[in-house]
Amino acid sequence: MAEPLGFWRSDLPPGVANELLAFLERQAPKIVPGVMLVCLMITFLARKAPPWLTTGWLALVIAAAVVRLIVIRRLPRLASIPLSTRLNIVAAIAGLNGVVHGLCIVFWPYLSDLQRALLTLIVLGSCSIAIVAGAGYLRAYIAYLAPMLGPVAVAWTLAMNTQTSDGYLPDSVTALVIFAATAAQLIILARDTFRGFCRAYDSRQRLRAALDSAEAANRAKTRFLASASHDLRQPMHTLSLFAEALLMQKLEPESRAIARRIDEALQTLGAELDALLDISKLDAGVVPVRESDFSLTRVLKRIVNDFESTARQKGLALCLECPTPANVRSDPALLERVIRNLVDNALKYTDRGHVRVSAVACGTEYEVVVEDTGVGIPAHEQDRVFDEFYQVDNPHRDRAQGLGLGLSIVKRLTGLLDLSLQMQSSAGAGTRFQLRLPSVKALRPPEDDAGARTVDLRGLNVLVVDDEEGVQLAVQTLLAGFGCQTTLAACTSEAVERASAVRPDIVLVDLRLPGSDDGITAIGALRNVYPGLPALLVSADTAPSRLRQAHDAGVRLLHKPVSAKALTQAIQQEIGDRGERHAVVS
Repeated sequence: MAEPLGFWRSDLPPGVANELLAFLERQAPKIVPGVMLVCLMITFLARKAPPWLTTGWLALVIAAAVVRLIVIRRLPRLASIPLSTRLNIVAAIAGLNGVVHGLCIVFWPYLSDLQRALLTLIVLGSCSIAIVAGAGYLRAYIAYLAPMLGPVAVAWTLAMNTQTSDGYLPDSVTALVIFAATAAQLIILARDTFRGFCRAYDSRQRLRAALDSAEAANRAKTRFLASASHDLRQPMHTLSLFAEALLMQKLEPESRAIARRIDEALQTLGAELDALLDISKLDAGVVPVRESDFSLTRVLKRIVNDFESTARQKGLALCLECPTPANVRSDPALLERVIRNLVDNALKYTDRGHVRVSAVACGTEYEVVVEDTGVGIPAHEQDRVFDEFYQVDNPHRDRAQGLGLGLSIVKRLTGLLDLSLQMQSSAGAGTRFQLRLPSVKALRPPEDDAGARTVDLRGLNVLVVDDEEGVQLAVQTLLAGFGCQTTLAACTSEAVERASAVRPDIVLVDLRLPGSDDGITAIGALRNVYPGLPALLVSADTAPSRLRQAHDAGVRLLHKPVSAKALTQAIQQEIGDRGERHAVVS
């Protein structure tokens, strides 16, 4: 926006004019107490004046304040009145209040010289405060200043008219010069205040535009990632199921080795896609927190054991220092994910030395620390390492260092768990992450799970609803290896038709089906035919809105690519939870 030289005009830019009216509306109620206090001070000085005079003046002041409050608070919403007219009304209201307040000059004859000086200070103070209260809008300010300060200046000039100074000018002229200079200085201050108001408005507009642009870019990124993730997960899911079905066959050693390598490569790619999914789940707010008391020692040992081979391959020492027992309260699964990501990140960026994981008792808490002797993080990059896809010292996007989502997930998870995460690091001197957990004295005895049951999948009739033929065939091939009978359908109407012919024991439904059809609709239609029918949603969709939709439906959601182990375990759990008729094996 150009330099606001039009501070005197009523045809201000619409944005500035609306912002000014909104500012005056907010300020209007705050001004009334100050005005009343000033008026009481003036009437106290004029206590020798006739009561009818002070009472009448106070009544006028109150009436003007009420009119100002009512009009100023209504102006922003009077869209039918042009902005220039509304600004003229602001100036008129300011002038009215200036005239009424300036009428305090009627008390001049009843004041001593000291009281007149005090009255002058009060008037000058009111004129100064009016600059801030009116954002320095000059039309309104001069309309208030002239009738407020003018009568006082004239009164002093007349009072000193018969006196002569020691200099060349009479005191009356000196008084006029002083008041004129004061008025000019106040007007300059008002002008600069309004210019600052306009610049602040301009800055807010630029910031708002930048924020809107960033939010739009973020939404576009989310949509792109969700779309790309969906399109990648569909063939990944098919390949993964075929690979695992292949490994279930009798193969020659060389063929089995090739199949195993294919499966490992697919699992690696699946893990990277799952990192994107974690971000989407956390942003969608569908990650539940299940707090419990558990052994921190056991969790840390498991993490260190899992990363030992990685550390050994890089020639690093992976150390664990943790007292036994160390019991804490949090969500064990989510906390383990946090610490795993920190350890994984430390190992990726450490080429020599060690990575140490420790837990130290600190009063009623345990402080968990993950520190390394790696490359460290420069001070100017420390705020960015928690951003998605940002990686320190990986300009060539080395795939071995992942996607740069580990610390972004850590930040979201620690926020979800309400844990304080602190980081100390410097370039070339390693990095230290620490978080604190509430400790507990003792754990409850573990529940007896001897009665846990496993459902035999042989002979299970599974209805698969998916509109992609490759996925249908892959699921059918895999489940056939477990002895299941599979019925295929591509949409809700086909699924109901197939289920009417043969009652399914469980249904596996893709969340996204052709057109406006979806898996939640399909499950609802099937359960209308068979109430309580076990069902699982299987989806390649990672958009936060889709995740919330599935979460709200109360149906378990599996994300493609789904491993054979994860799929069969989910089927067993769903069938078991529903108390179906299948045999139970120990």
